[in-house]
Amino acid sequence: MFLGEFCHFLDEKGRLILPSKFRDALADGVVITVGMEKCLFVIPKTEWPRWEDKIRSLPLAKKDARKFSRFFFAGASEEDITRQGRILIPGNLREYANLNKEVVIVGVSDRLEIWSKENWEAYQKEAESSYSDIAEELLI
Repeated sequence: MFLGEFCHFLDEKGRLILPSKFRDALADGVVITVGMEKCLFVIPKTEWPRWEDKIRSLPLAKKDARKFSRFFFAGASEEDITRQGRILIPGNLREYANLNKEVVIVGVSDRLEIWSKENWEAYQKEAESSYSDIAEELLI
């Protein structure tokens, strides 16, 4: 399980050092793809088939399902973790998530999310104002 929030930096080649506490769980590699709200999803390769099955089970006859499937899979990139604990984030994904130098890695149960620091701070501000209402709606 991935938990916590960590500030890190991208190097000039677009590589990111992952928090050491997550490296064992990601040792087999990861799939990085577009996430929601302009972040990236980092999914362990061992978990990827579950995600793939969920999305493939969406009804192909529905236009929104086709759009989402294309967007999710077209943006995906398989990456290995280096001995130094780094992953390369491809340029198209860095551009999508507005990643420059300072990033925030967020543990979200079965995946990591990578956010630009600016986008993460803006998202937190917006979400915290409605956190109680969201919890009440979803947990009841």
